Amino acid sequence: MARLKLGMVGGGQGAFIGGVHRIASRMDDHYELVAGCLASNPETAHASAKELGIDAERSYDDFLSMAEKESSRDDGIDVVAIVTPNHLHYPIAESFLSKGIHVICDKPLTHNLEDAENFHKVVSSSNALFALTHNYTGYPMVRQAREMFRNGEIGELRIIQVEYAQDWLTLPIEKDGQKQASWRTDPSKAGMGGSIGDIGSHAYNLADFITGAKLEELCADISSFVPGRKNDDNAHVLLRYANNAKGMLWSSQVAPGNENALRIRVYGEKGGLSWEQENPNYLTVDIFGKAKKIIRRAGNESSDIGNRVTRIPPGHPEGYLEGFANIYADFAKQIRAFQNSQKPDEELLLVPTIDDGLKGVKFITSVVESGSNGGKWIKF
Repeated sequence: MARLKLGMVGGGQGAFIGGVHRIASRMDDHYELVAGCLASNPETAHASAKELGIDAERSYDDFLSMAEKESSRDDGIDVVAIVTPNHLHYPIAESFLSKGIHVICDKPLTHNLEDAENFHKVVSSSNALFALTHNYTGYPMVRQAREMFRNGEIGELRIIQVEYAQDWLTLPIEKDGQKQASWRTDPSKAGMGGSIGDIGSHAYNLADFITGAKLEELCADISSFVPGRKNDDNAHVLLRYANNAKGMLWSSQVAPGNENALRIRVYGEKGGLSWEQENPNYLTVDIFGKAKKIIRRAGNESSDIGNRVTRIPPGHPEGYLEGFANIYADFAKQIRAFQNSQKPDEELLLVPTIDDGLKGVKFITSVVESGSNGGKWIKF
């Protein structure tokens, strides 16, 4: 099939996540990047477009012009990727959705709950599809963990332990103009959630994706260890789920020795599952009274749900970029089904949705509210 025509807002020179999205879009050959508004500075935007081989006439100074002009072209974009700071996600997405252009949006959904709720209404009423790139949901062994849990292999849920620890904000590098740190520690751009919004949202989403457990209330202790930092850089959260299940979540960007240490452990009445992002091709399974078992990606006892999104034999690492690519590939197939007035295969519907985005922002908001009120329990 012809590639889907992809546009991008954000992700120009000096940006990190835009390059990740472009690699992900190319990996399975479903997309071709043809248009962009790649930076808020027009000079940077056009220089970035030139580097990426985008025609000058399809490099735009602002996203509103891009949405208007691309929607009126016979060869206009099918889908746009939004890779800007959080506070811009909603207005950009709204402008493209209103033109019937599908949207792929980086996480979190937006920077405050009011915008997230309005965002949800816009997507729900739009004649276009929406995907949120919580990329860890694209890892083969995460999808297998979800299937095993939901098939009852470890029994009724009792405990969730999930954490995401980094160390890159241990020093106040935002004061030195480090681009990624500057906007992530600015509440006007990132929202009031610091580490809890940037990486804690991934931890919450991972637990939600695997278990589907209904969070009922939470209690948080949030800290800004670096003097002068406005957003939290560390958070400890107690979680109470339906049916008396319990959870704990830790997010930190000031934990020396941790790079991208996302880890989840899920325990039920029969046993437990454990997965680590820095060693992503292995899923550990402990059934009480039996020997520990390690399931390898594309190896013995790996399931069809994980094998479908596996590209290379076991022993060759797959991870971060491929996780993004799996979301891009599944969403491309959703779009093609939509274009052909067909129902997409069930296996394609694991891509995070606007509902996941709204839950994520509600989680961030609740954590900040609890932490700002002395660890008050907050109904979710």
